[in-house]
Amino acid sequence: MSTAQHPLSVEVDVVREDVALVTVEGHLDLDTANELQAQLANQLHHGRRHFLLDLSAVPFMDSSGMNIILRVYHEARVLPGSVHVIAPTPAVRRVLDLTGVSLTVPISRDVGDALALVDRGEDGMHQDD
Repeated sequence: MSTAQHPLSVEVDVVREDVALVTVEGHLDLDTANELQAQLANQLHHGRRHFLLDLSAVPFMDSSGMNIILRVYHEARVLPGSVHVIAPTPAVRRVLDLTGVSLTVPISRDVGDALALVDRGEDGMHQDD
């Protein structure tokens, strides 16, 4: 029932052949996390190595969302590739900070900043905001 109350929208734009911009909108929780997981798995299957996760329209994220971010981060690093979180809302940023995910997965202000990190090959360095 939570899914009906808080549907999740996941839009994927291929920025470059190996870079996917994944824009997430809605509550990212146990009821909706499978949608994001499926989209990321599909992009990995199609050769994307770098993932820019725009979470600016995610008002709430629980451990399910966090686990998906960490899973794709570990899968991308093997390729080698990277994951970057873009403009998380304050509530989501708090979850990322409290769990230490923000120490592992770079957080950028916007797509341009994240692409600059991809181009410089900075896939695991924390960027201070």
